[in-house]
Amino acid sequence: MLARQLGGQLLAFREAAGLNQSAAAEVLSAKAAKVAKMERGWVPFRDPDIIALCKLYGVEDEAIVTSLLGLAKLDRERRRAKGWWNALDQNNLREYIAMEDVALRVRCWQLALIPGLFQTPEYTRAMSVSALLPDDINGIERVVDVRRQRQARLHGEQPLQVHAVIWEAALRQLRGGPQVMKAQLAHIRDLTELPNVQIQVLPLRSNGYPVNGGSFNILSFAEEGAIDVVHMDGLAGTNWTEGLEESAAYTALFGRLCSVSLAPYDSAQLIESIGKESE
Repeated sequence: MLARQLGGQLLAFREAAGLNQSAAAEVLSAKAAKVAKMERGWVPFRDPDIIALCKLYGVEDEAIVTSLLGLAKLDRERRRAKGWWNALDQNNLREYIAMEDVALRVRCWQLALIPGLFQTPEYTRAMSVSALLPDDINGIERVVDVRRQRQARLHGEQPLQVHAVIWEAALRQLRGGPQVMKAQLAHIRDLTELPNVQIQVLPLRSNGYPVNGGSFNILSFAEEGAIDVVHMDGLAGTNWTEGLEESAAYTALFGRLCSVSLAPYDSAQLIESIGKESE
């Protein structure tokens, strides 16, 4: 997926320069078939090839070239990675966790559920019972274990930076009953104290709800301005956006969500208040 994103950017630069694949292949001392494979994301990218192609295409912005090199490095690392998630059965889940594991920052908008990175085991079990066969105890516990291992990234020397916007309805839905939600809300309230976690709540009374679609996550892998990846779960499966324009659109949408949501301090107070209502 990362390679397709990178190949798509190089394809756009080549077409903007009015060049064909043969011209690109010539500067690489290769065949046009190699360029075709690169643009389709079928092969890993060498840094000298990216630099040579950017020079040929007239891409002089150093920040753009740096971001492409960073994306290529990340793609190579992901191809070599042997993480715990490789044992998971679901391909889309494996792909997402592999990306999240190397991300520097995640921005998420959640409509109906507590974000997975914030879920308590009891909340996860209650959610899984409704999604899986109730008697599939092993399957439910695997889901809980996956959540636990993902949540390890919230702590440590280089913790994952997480900025979450949660619709108030997700905080008020009694998944697992009052006691489960009371503990879940207390856990979220504690997470707001972490320096790498920022949580905002979009209140039910808000008139500025700017989203017609569903929940999404924006994963960032480098410094500000680098290419982001957007992940969405839908009824038909997992969707990813792989271009600069699409990721920029979701970044702008997330910004609008933040602007109409409660500030982090006020959000923490509301979360605490809802938790007390569960007593």
